[in-house]
Amino acid sequence: MKLSTRNRLSAAGILSLPVLWTTVFLFIPYAIIFTYSFYQKQFPTFVPAFQFGNYALIFTDPQYVQVLLRTAKIALIVAACALFLAYPFTYFLVFKIKSPRVRLMLYMAVIVPLWVSYLLRAYTWKTILGSEGVLNSFLVMIGVLDQPSDIFLYNQFSMVVTLTYIFVPFMVMPIYTSMEKIPRNLIEASKDLGVGPFRTFLKVTLPLTTPGIVAGATFTYCLTFGDFIASFLVGGPDGLMVANVITSQFGAALNWPLGSALAIIMLIVVLTIISLSDRVERSGRLDLA
Repeated sequence: MKLSTRNRLSAAGILSLPVLWTTVFLFIPYAIIFTYSFYQKQFPTFVPAFQFGNYALIFTDPQYVQVLLRTAKIALIVAACALFLAYPFTYFLVFKIKSPRVRLMLYMAVIVPLWVSYLLRAYTWKTILGSEGVLNSFLVMIGVLDQPSDIFLYNQFSMVVTLTYIFVPFMVMPIYTSMEKIPRNLIEASKDLGVGPFRTFLKVTLPLTTPGIVAGATFTYCLTFGDFIASFLVGGPDGLMVANVITSQFGAALNWPLGSALAIIMLIVVLTIISLSDRVERSGRLDLA
């Protein structure tokens, strides 16, 4: 057997397992959900039917439109808050901390919470923001409040705080990677040419970290868009998101066709965000080149 033929067979054998895994556990479930989205609800179950009634209901019923817009808004706010917290911290970590050991310790302090259960991290904020929680106790102690208040929990504010805390590591990691790769001689050259720190940041640091910002924003936005645990724990009726509606349709309502249609719309939104971020990242690389 020729060496090239043997190499091709070896490569095919190596690729066959991940391709099979992706097909069985990704493409086939998506295909089933896509098929169910055209079914028709018929009490007590649903029947096969090629119709677009489920999609039409989603875009004509104000409650579903409101849920989609609310989910997109919360995801955008969380991504913005995570960027606001992650970028200054990462900049300080990379450019101001000279000790590699201290830098690693601070970086790991952000990453280590990912090893803790998601439910535990979300429930922690329910405890902090609750009427008997740490925040209310502190405000009562310093005299800001006369008695514990319920305004910090079961609303969109509590959801944004909780989701920002949970997903901010996904913003820190790509920005940290992009900042670490910036050649220090570029910054030194900018200083040698008499350019101030602020203009150096705008002209050198910020453009070179754009891929990290785009990647982090994409991670944070998409993860928030598909979240349903935080809404269940700290959101309340005002924080209902599309994933919660999908869960209820597949569970209590037993309306799998409508739930499948919502899932497909959610998938399209996420794939669109990923495609746009990839295009922005590529255009940014071309401009820098």
